[in-house]
Parts: sequence; C-alpha cells; structure tokens
Amino acid sequence: MTTSVDLYLEERRQAILAAVVDERRISVAALSQRFGVSEVTIRSDLQALAQRGLIVRTHGGAVPADGAMGDLALSLRRQQRVLEKSRIGQAGAALIEDGDAIFLDSSSTSLAIAFHLKQHRYLTVATNSLEIMRELFDADGVDLVMVGGVLQRETASLVGAYGLADLQAFNLEKGFFGAHGINLEAGLTDVSADEAAVKRPLALMCRSVIAVLDATKWGRVGVASFAGMDRITTVITDAGAPAQLIDKVRALGIEVVVV
Repeated sequence: MTTSVDLYLEERRQAILAAVVDERRISVAALSQRFGVSEVTIRSDLQALAQRGLIVRTHGGAVPADGAMGDLALSLRRQQRVLEKSRIGQAGAALIEDGDAIFLDSSSTSLAIAFHLKQHRYLTVATNSLEIMRELFDADGVDLVMVGGVLQRETASLVGAYGLADLQAFNLEKGFFGAHGINLEAGLTDVSADEAAVKRPLALMCRSVIAVLDATKWGRVGVASFAGMDRITTVITDAGAPAQLIDKVRALGIEVVVV
C-alpha cells in the first residue's frame, strides 16, 4: 500500500531531478537548503536517482546522466507552469484550421494544444507523443500518424528515424515544437539528443515552424539544436518572457504571440 510518506518521497525526488537538470550541476548543500531536509536525506535521494540512471553523482553533488538529460517524467513536466501552458496551448490551437496537416512534438506544451483539437474536422496530426496519440484517439475528425520507433518511457515518446521518410508524402502545414530553450545563436534546443534528432528533420518538413514555450525557456541553451532562428515562423509564449529578448526575436522577422 502506498502511503503519503511514500508519495512525498517520490515527489521530492522528482523535484530534485528537475533541479539537477535545470542547474546542470548542483551541490548536496544547495539541495538540502532548497528542500529543507538534511544532507544525509539528499544523499539518499541522489543515490536512488543515480540507481535509476537519471543522474550521475559527483563529489558533493550531482549532474544529469547523459542518457537521461532532461528526460523528466511526463507527469512532472505536465505539473510545471500549468496555467501558462494552457494559455499557450489555446493560442496554438487557434492557428490550426480544419483540413490542416500538422506536427505536434512530445512536449507538454504541445499536449496542451492537443486538448483543444477534438472538434476539428479533416485534421491530420503527426506526432511522436504517446500522450497526444491517446488524447486524440477518440477524435473522429482527426487522423493520427505516429512518428519514430524506439520508446522513451520517461517522456512517453518515440524517438529514432523510423518513418520520417514516409512523412515527406504529407504536406505538413504547421509544426509545433516545445524546446528546452530559445537562443539567438543556437535557435531552438533540446536537452535530449534523441528528441532533437526527431525534431530536426520535421522542422525542415513543416512550412511553418511554431515554437511553443513558456517564459522560463528564453535565453536557455540545451545540448542539441534542432531549428535555427531562420526556420522559426512564430513563437507563442507567456507574459513573463523577457521583453528585451522578445524585441530581438521580432527584429528577425519572427512573429511573437504573448498570451
């Protein structure tokens, strides 16, 4: 039987994982102060995460594991900045018309778009997200195309090049891409090289590349770029995004929608 103590323990460990990923390198002392528990408890949590292959222990702290860098559990990603993602999702869905063929990546923000597509007609949605596939499974007016081939459990997505060549038969009007960060030099980036490998060719296939990202993603750079700034048509973000960076992106001729 799962107790409330067990639930709190797992929630704390998921939050610690998020902190390690965001900071890239963080100390036991900093985590102890942040979560209000002893350093002994933090070391135990880090050891548990390391045994799952999610982090690598360092002297006095931890860094993300290469194979799991940024692969936060989908349940945790969906809990982050829920209101902002919902508004971004609504704005993204408003750009989609009946009869469109679109791509939705496996980000939690693209999932927020999918919530608003069930009443569309003659819509084709290509995605590598199992969660989006499940969300739209019963939508009669939506044809679903699965992308990728190797299951990535932490993000409930498929990665790999399987089926990408077949997608060239579709005229993908719009592609909606979440990102770990947007940066003027690096463009749109991801912390998962596998996810970036799926997004990169799709960003070239789609006529319009629409970045959907909350304010925390501005100025950040992940391990792998998947779309340069010259490929981006539109950015949808929330009101917390830095105005100076928004102005610089608009100066490149990119539409920025703030919700």
